[in-house]
Amino acid sequence: MTASPTNSVLPALEGAIGASKVSAAREVLEEYSHDLGPIEAAAVPLAVVFAESVEDVQATVRACAAAGTRIVPRGAGSGLSGAAHAIENSIILSFERMNRILEIRPDDEVAVVEPGVINADLNAAAAEHGLMYAPDPASHGFSTIGGNIGTNAGGLRCAKYGVTRDSVLGLDVVLADGTLVRVGRGTFKGVAGYDLTGLLVGSEGTLGIVVAATVRLRYLPVAVRTIAAFYADFASAAAGVLAVGRARVQPAIMELMDAGSLADADRLNGSDLLSRGRALLLIQTDGFGAEPEAEVVRRVLAETGAALLDDDPEEAERLVFLRRNSRGIGQDSQFRVGEDVAVPRSRLVDYVHELERMAAEHRVDVKVVAHAGDGNLHPEFSVDPGSPDLAEAVTRLNEALDESIDVALAMGGTITGEHGVGSFKLRWLPLEQSERLRDLQHRIKDVFDPHGILNPGKAV
Repeated sequence: MTASPTNSVLPALEGAIGASKVSAAREVLEEYSHDLGPIEAAAVPLAVVFAESVEDVQATVRACAAAGTRIVPRGAGSGLSGAAHAIENSIILSFERMNRILEIRPDDEVAVVEPGVINADLNAAAAEHGLMYAPDPASHGFSTIGGNIGTNAGGLRCAKYGVTRDSVLGLDVVLADGTLVRVGRGTFKGVAGYDLTGLLVGSEGTLGIVVAATVRLRYLPVAVRTIAAFYADFASAAAGVLAVGRARVQPAIMELMDAGSLADADRLNGSDLLSRGRALLLIQTDGFGAEPEAEVVRRVLAETGAALLDDDPEEAERLVFLRRNSRGIGQDSQFRVGEDVAVPRSRLVDYVHELERMAAEHRVDVKVVAHAGDGNLHPEFSVDPGSPDLAEAVTRLNEALDESIDVALAMGGTITGEHGVGSFKLRWLPLEQSERLRDLQHRIKDVFDPHGILNPGKAV
């Protein structure tokens, strides 16, 4: 992994924003060269730029445009699809120093933040005003708002509050020629012109570079009730999900863990979850109606055969913590890949049955956690890196991955619910979207980025 030894963009960048904000040190280049998605084609950037202001971003874009150098925006590098992987002849534009909460307007229920603000830090600041920022990916403790916007991240609370796009009102964006524009609005409602804000959210830095976001805040719930229900199998737990829906209760959180995930959690945390059941359904109600809604949920789940955890709020919250951290932190690799499909909620049971079949046929391991409230599943496929025939094991893993996508699409699902396409899922995009639709998206990309310097080879 080596970067080109000479490139005219490096002195131009140092001259434009200062040498202290530009690094070409080998250890820095390697650290920032990828996110947590699988690395299929290793590349090292020419430099890492640590922007500290909007002007730094504009100067960086202009210098790169003049030199024909590509730009890969990066938040915390917590992405799982390769959207922040370096590519040939690129610089990584890091936003970790642009981490200021610029404004919180409690009466308007709005915050304005720089892209490097940590999700959990925004929530802590909003909580002082009795408010919260609803999107909460499992990585909320270290992922950034800019990164969340780039992939339209979801999280546990999206069952009730929606994904990132539902909380972004407006964006300040640097375009491919260095121009700064503001799209969207600062109000909850507004229909003037095309919805460019919605277009930019989830575009993975391929259309413009977000330098500030105006986001909607929600009321911090006055009460939260967490119900933990253990089941004999995943199918019964999924039936519990549908039963709650039929009772017309809208939980804030509905999460499922299968036996493999429970076993993993036990191994990592010294817990005894698997001894209580082969599947765990976690449901959280919130707000003034938290307790009466929780009573309905408890009754419905008991009727579906659940073993409910005794009324122990601390234990229930610990289980939510274990669910948030069930995937673990680490680089996906050729031996372990976490998937991100979504299917209609009524097909959860069918899809998990298919996953188990695939795992057996392809002789791979699989464990599953799911945002059951919206049908978003995260199966993790793996093979033993100590296998005697590694190439054959990796082939089996990739066959299982391909089939998992085919089956999800056949059930009316999608190749990615919240992680984004990045570079890793590009191979599957034609399976979901027609050539005509993909051509339209490439033409939109050309309008925003005619010279192809903004994170090319990602998203579309």
